[in-house]
Amino acid sequence: MGVFIVRRVLAALLTLFIASIVVFLGVRALPGDPALVLAGESTDEATLAAIREQFGLDDPLPVQYWNYVSQAVQGNFGLSTRDRIPVAQIIVERLPVTIELTVLAVIVGLAIGVPAGIASAVRRGGPADYAATGLGLFGLSVPHFWLGLLAILVFSVTLRWLPASGFVGIAEDPLENVRRMVLPAVVLGTGLSAVLMRQTRSALLGQLSADYVRTARSKGVSRPREVRHALRNSLTTVVTVLGLQLGALISGAVVTETIFVIPGFGKLIVDAVLARNYPVIQGAVLVTVAGYVLINLLVDLTYAYLNPRLRLTGAST
Repeated sequence: MGVFIVRRVLAALLTLFIASIVVFLGVRALPGDPALVLAGESTDEATLAAIREQFGLDDPLPVQYWNYVSQAVQGNFGLSTRDRIPVAQIIVERLPVTIELTVLAVIVGLAIGVPAGIASAVRRGGPADYAATGLGLFGLSVPHFWLGLLAILVFSVTLRWLPASGFVGIAEDPLENVRRMVLPAVVLGTGLSAVLMRQTRSALLGQLSADYVRTARSKGVSRPREVRHALRNSLTTVVTVLGLQLGALISGAVVTETIFVIPGFGKLIVDAVLARNYPVIQGAVLVTVAGYVLINLLVDLTYAYLNPRLRLTGAST
């Protein structure tokens, strides 16, 4: 198990290193001169030269990358070019909002997707199967932005049940926080529930047709107990899919937060790109990548815990 963990940690660090290079080069590939953006209305050469010297824009790319990484590993992502606030402070303020939205979306996805997948597999070929499959297809096909606008139109504009936009911190007013996060969480969790439903159904059907289930059935094991044992062995697939989909939730949060005007991580990245705020873009994207890599590492370790054959194979290769 120790060898398996070391291999996965080293792979995660290598992925993070490559991702940092891609983020660094990708930001600098954006069109436009960052010095012109930072200078604002002042476009004289002396001002531009001073800005390039201040931010190290005249240094060779390897030097810029080394300065960027050496500061980033210490939690220093520089200062926002818009308001001169440390980027790390902005990230700390915005990240909890996106984490809350993601957790709520995962709860929605699990609450809908897993039971629907179980019902679809157990009642294969019946009305429940067709209903769950249809809802899963709907959840996979409908884009977040359209579903979000439709939810605002129905529940906020027409019925006036929930607020259309805005955010209130959970420490400030827990009830109002829940009211404002219900629609975004449901919109973001719909696609996840569809994926979990289909994967749960597929994995459970495979286990229900396995030899050990047929043997247990021939010995008179009750149907609920049979499904319970088969579901336990299907969890590895569900855990893997859930971990991979967390990255999709983070990317989907960009659209959802923009539609519902939630001051989270996704909206921060969108605003930074529009304002050419390069330090914020670099810091936010790098933290997002690091979170995605960490989630996948935890998924690998959880999968190995649930499936001992995997960690034995990983340790021997």
